[in-house]
Amino acid sequence: MVIVPPKATGFQSTKASERNRRLLQQRRRSLLDRIAPRPEPERPTPMITAANIHYDLGRRARGLAPGGLGAMLLIARRTGLIAAIDHDLHLLKRHLPYFESDHVLNIAFNLLAGGRRLEHLERLRNDEVYLDALGAVRIPDPTTEGDFCRRFREADVLDLMEAINTARLHVYAQQPADFFGEATLDIDGTLVATDAECKEGVDIAYDGTWGYHPLVVTLAETGEALYLANRSGNRPSHEGAHAYIDRAIAFCRRAGFRRISLRGDTDFSQTAHLDRWGAVAGVRFLFGMDANGALVAKAEGLPAEAYGFLERPPKYAIKTAPRQRPEHVKAEVVRRRGFETIHTLEEMVAEFDYRPTSCGRTYRVVVLRKRLGIDKGSVRLREEYRYSFFITNDREAAADELVLEANGRCDQENVIAQLKGGVPALKAAVNDLVSNWAYMVMASLAWTLKAWAALLLPEEPGHAEEHRAEKRAWLRMEFATFRAAVIELPCQIVRGGGRLVYRLLSWNPWQGALLRLVERLRGGWL
Repeated sequence: MVIVPPKATGFQSTKASERNRRLLQQRRRSLLDRIAPRPEPERPTPMITAANIHYDLGRRARGLAPGGLGAMLLIARRTGLIAAIDHDLHLLKRHLPYFESDHVLNIAFNLLAGGRRLEHLERLRNDEVYLDALGAVRIPDPTTEGDFCRRFREADVLDLMEAINTARLHVYAQQPADFFGEATLDIDGTLVATDAECKEGVDIAYDGTWGYHPLVVTLAETGEALYLANRSGNRPSHEGAHAYIDRAIAFCRRAGFRRISLRGDTDFSQTAHLDRWGAVAGVRFLFGMDANGALVAKAEGLPAEAYGFLERPPKYAIKTAPRQRPEHVKAEVVRRRGFETIHTLEEMVAEFDYRPTSCGRTYRVVVLRKRLGIDKGSVRLREEYRYSFFITNDREAAADELVLEANGRCDQENVIAQLKGGVPALKAAVNDLVSNWAYMVMASLAWTLKAWAALLLPEEPGHAEEHRAEKRAWLRMEFATFRAAVIELPCQIVRGGGRLVYRLLSWNPWQGALLRLVERLRGGWL
């Protein structure tokens, strides 16, 4: 498979690659010249003037909207993902006509190509150019995919996740040495709501939501979901989490990470397992703890000099002149209507040793004490202290650094929001708990392929800093932005000379990075 701009012949030679780069530069200059702000007289008519519009059917040229999909297929093939799925997952007695990997990629590619629901596969399977782009005679329809999801048992879903992680190891093997300094595992649960009344396993959650309560274990450095477990809606967040934390630790050790950090909120402190995790070389944990009476009494009994002020760094550095902050409209509405508001007046940190009842060892507990002001309108009603506690086996880091690190776990909420609303992968698309679990794992592969594309972007020596910035940008991109910038590239699909060519028809600023990625994937990097 080759992805090239028009009239280019691929990446088989340096000459062809250089020609593609020149064409990219020409398109970039042409577009930037067109949109550059220039003084000009006032226009007598609106800018958008097209009026005499006609539609026609192409006779020879055949176009595809998600032209970046070919690169995702190359990633799946070159990382060994397709082979790993077919080797580890055995749900079909006969392959008539599909393999297990066909079903899995079909669901993931549906979301990459802009679909939002399982039913949107019908649009793709009726697109002959899309089928040609995948080299497929046909692809499964929505009903067939639903039947495939219902074939799963719990052990099959675990096999699928391990197959994906096998391919993930190949991706990580291409990373520089500093990538393996630390793996930060964030653990949390999230509610997946559904209005359906006949889905097996749904239940009512603590907030009245009907649905499921999946557990998500993510790698903070890349945003990938390493493990995902679906559970009934009324199950607590931490239930069964220790088993998936163990799996994630084993995976990170297999990948070669020198240090592994576990982070979670108060639901995941799971004190019965702390001694076991703390005994593993290179594993550290930092969990929130409920502010129970014993911990609050210890915090209040500390001498005043045990506390130090917590200085939070600015969220970002201003690169230009600071701009005037807009008026806080909501705050003014709250004040005018006389609602109670809570303001943080100061934050102080301290620490003490503590042995939970379920532990045989003593651990370090960092306490964050907040002095809060409670106002009603413009009147200060009272001030009070509130405490947050964090338990860790890290004896070296400063207490304030641990508090800031624990707060960094909040970024996992952004990853979960992308899995729920951006991809969207966390959906109750089928009819029972395990089949929906299988669908969530297959759908979240679309988010995983985005991360792998970023990690596999090559860095050329002369442009290393620029290319590293592109890699960071791809990792941090929201899924919709990534799809618009990298996947939704209109192209022609051309077959000839034993090649399948994605001929790109337009330019955008991310096209150069995509072509570098394809060049690497075709260059024998494994």
